[in-house]
Amino acid sequence: MVPSFRKFIGMVALVVFVVVYALVAMVIGDMTLQQASVPVRLVYFAIAGLIWVIPAGAIIWWMQKPDRTKG
Repeated sequence: MVPSFRKFIGMVALVVFVVVYALVAMVIGDMTLQQASVPVRLVYFAIAGLIWVIPAGAIIWWMQKPDRTKG
């Protein structure tokens, strides 16, 4: 795959992933933690706010992979 095309696909995937992840994390937090204390909500949103880095890193790693040489 051409590196510029891979980067374009990765960028689109990354933006879509982050938007969907943020919306899902907010809905889950809102629906399940309405009666929870402030520290519990703080811990949930802190973890949810950091965990997206792992799949985003995998997408970025894929975007930066060198092309395979044919031969």
